[in-house]
Amino acid sequence: MSAKTPALLELRHALRFWLEKLEPNSKVCVGVSGGADSLALALAAMLEASTLGINVVAVVVDHGLQENSSDIAAQAEKTLEKIGYQDIFIGKANVILTDGLEASARRARYKVFNQALETFGAKEFLLGHTKNDQAEGVLLGLARGSGTKSLSGMEEVSGPFIRPFLSVDRATTEEACNEAGIEFWADPHNTNIDFARVRVREIILPLIEKEIGPGIVGALSRSAKILRQDSSALDQWAEKIFTELDPLDIEISALEALPIAIRSRVLRLAIYAAGAPSGSISAAHLEPIEALFSDWRGQGHTSLPGGVKVGRISGRLSLSQTKPPQSKK
Repeated sequence: MSAKTPALLELRHALRFWLEKLEPNSKVCVGVSGGADSLALALAAMLEASTLGINVVAVVVDHGLQENSSDIAAQAEKTLEKIGYQDIFIGKANVILTDGLEASARRARYKVFNQALETFGAKEFLLGHTKNDQAEGVLLGLARGSGTKSLSGMEEVSGPFIRPFLSVDRATTEEACNEAGIEFWADPHNTNIDFARVRVREIILPLIEKEIGPGIVGALSRSAKILRQDSSALDQWAEKIFTELDPLDIEISALEALPIAIRSRVLRLAIYAAGAPSGSISAAHLEPIEALFSDWRGQGHTSLPGGVKVGRISGRLSLSQTKPPQSKK
């Protein structure tokens, strides 16, 4: 196995930027599913970490969603040992189906990731998402009618999680595995068109490439990066305004002249501060709240997730939370 094949060199270069930020002798976790993206990441991480004095820990998640899931995890472990990994953490995910298989599996997977971070005392966790994943996410966001937050896709850094391959395409990770003689697992879920993401990958993106021209994956990925920068700037502006307000009692005049893009962010922050569950407020939830500014006709309060109520009273926006009644013993 050569460490200087073209595809692997590209991956190592993308990863080096992030690993060089870490302290020597620190530990970093690497998520490994057994697929090409994650195994290519594991290989590049092992090669780069050895030159920087960083200890890498491979984290394999057994989702238990297929009959042979434990065999897949065991095969991934053997491949990692072949690459040179000594610290390998295999976690069993407890997938509870609530809001779709993909979202439920993701939530369970990240619980295992956080468990591994705590177990090994690592502060960073590397994930193998590529710009293909980013492009697919942008199209899914468009289909849902999402705002800039969703259209901006995945962040390179989100808490302890780092995605160093967002500028790398999926073909490069597969080529790196082939160059290194590493067999990777093809998840049948990735070809099951019952999933919207798979339909985007297998049908929509190839059709766009055919009808509009090549390079759509790169273009969507670049668009996501630009939108992420814009969204971050708008978020910072809104957060600055929010810190100067009483989130439960806001003067209408304090927000009335703001651009809607900023006002909607401030309102979302206020609603969460009032007690709505994090991530529960959609654009549809904000529409009647926005109407209290732009189309005031004396309408009543609006009920939101978490028992939060929002209404306009005497030129002020009032937010409150209705507590659920206590059960009688």
